[in-house]
Amino acid sequence: MAATKQKLIIVESPAKAKTIGRYLGKGYKVEASQGHVCDLPKSQLGVDPEKDFEMKYITIRGRGDILSRIRKEAKNASQVYFATDPDREGEAISWHLFHVLGVDEKAPCRIEFNEVTKKAVQNAIKNPRRLDMGRIDAQQARRALDRLVGYKISPLLWAKVKKGLSAGRVQSVATRMVVDRENEINAFIPEEYWDITAECCTGPVLQTGRKRNRSAN
Repeated sequence: MAATKQKLIIVESPAKAKTIGRYLGKGYKVEASQGHVCDLPKSQLGVDPEKDFEMKYITIRGRGDILSRIRKEAKNASQVYFATDPDREGEAISWHLFHVLGVDEKAPCRIEFNEVTKKAVQNAIKNPRRLDMGRIDAQQARRALDRLVGYKISPLLWAKVKKGLSAGRVQSVATRMVVDRENEINAFIPEEYWDITAECCTGPVLQTGRKRNRSAN
């Protein structure tokens, strides 16, 4: 008699995988991706602005064995659920795993929960959804900016400031804003002006004082 296939759940954290495995029992197998499995190559920009910002992804060094194990488990599973963290990074990790395992992006295999409790995990499995491409695009935009800003400005920092410094997408833009504002302050030419305040009325003028009669003399 053939053994019943288990359902596979992929999370990020090994510790979380153990906890969820205890909650769900023998019908499920829980594996951990240990974070991202794919990323842009370190030796190249990895983003092509001339081709609609096409991004080149490769398997992260050291993640090959993890992916091999996940592929093996997925091949023998009756169903695969992607339970990476409920944020844009987690969504992107699931998206990469979808491609690695050959799962259709439109398949409702993505589950998420905000607390690692038995009830939350079971409810998530009952309500799988499709990938959220909005979150994925947000993560890709952040990653592209990391490269387009960092890889182009960091060499300037090495030459002008100190070797080994790196320019971030947020810090670089913030620095530019500070510099622009400082230039505006330095270029400001003060001009003298006055504020004049007046109280006016539009009704008849009221006279005050005692009435005096003119003498006949």
